Amino acid sequence: MADTLRTGRVLSNKMQKTIIVVVDRLEHDPIYKKAIRRVSKLYAHDPKGEAKPGDVVQLQQVRPLSKNKRWLVKGIVSKSAAAQVDATLGTVESEAKSAGQGA
Repeated sequence: MADTLRTGRVLSNKMQKTIIVVVDRLEHDPIYKKAIRRVSKLYAHDPKGEAKPGDVVQLQQVRPLSKNKRWLVKGIVSKSAAAQVDATLGTVESEAKSAGQGA
């Protein structure tokens, strides 16, 4: 059970130390011979609170942590483009504030 890993996109991080992750998978329909996209919403424990909406994270299955949480964030695979832009703007704004205080 502990070896199960899934990769998905963060949908929400509005709870404390808990994120909702959307995991997509393709299944083959035996009758129509088509690939069907299936989606699972998983609640995962994010102890550091680093994951933001849009990030791609890797999850590891663990013992039940609460009523719905059975997954732990093992790591962030890639950051979302919005999070990278916000981080860049944050540094620019902080530099502008520090420049304004020195004058």
